[in-house]
Amino acid sequence: MKLFIIAAILAVAAAVPSSYSSYEKKYEKDYKYPEITVTGQSDERNIDGSSKWNYAQSDYTTRDETQEQKKFTVTTVDDYGKEYTKEVYGNTNKGSSYWVSPEGEKFTLTWAADNAGFQPKGDHLPVAPVHVYELPVAPVHEYVLPVAPVHEYELPVAPVHIPFNGKGFKIY
Repeated sequence: MKLFIIAAILAVAAAVPSSYSSYEKKYEKDYKYPEITVTGQSDERNIDGSSKWNYAQSDYTTRDETQEQKKFTVTTVDDYGKEYTKEVYGNTNKGSSYWVSPEGEKFTLTWAADNAGFQPKGDHLPVAPVHVYELPVAPVHEYVLPVAPVHEYELPVAPVHIPFNGKGFKIY
């Protein structure tokens, strides 16, 4: 009987409305956008390491991505300057995202990530300015090059050595 009375008191206490306002109601009151729900998704994982997944939401945000394993050739240099080449496995990713900003602007981003690095593309991304100019060309001078002057003179002749016998007399 005591157990029944305790259970009844607990049931009445649990059924009494709380005087605390719930967090969800406060959040909904301040939240100015509609609730976003996932409207579709898929996730496919393969034995070879490749995968494909995507999702779509009620606010028209979408994202899809594919991944494949690929063999890369990597060159490393040790502390002594010797180069080593080996093959390693890595992932290559491709994907795209679409979303609408709170201001109503539509964005599309596509990307690829492979051995060439991360390559994003999108109309909203900044682009480096292109400089169009002509390379300067060295001027061409048309003139006759001067010729070094020619000196006409006789070359000196070395003196002829006449041997002596050591006593001051010439030996013939």
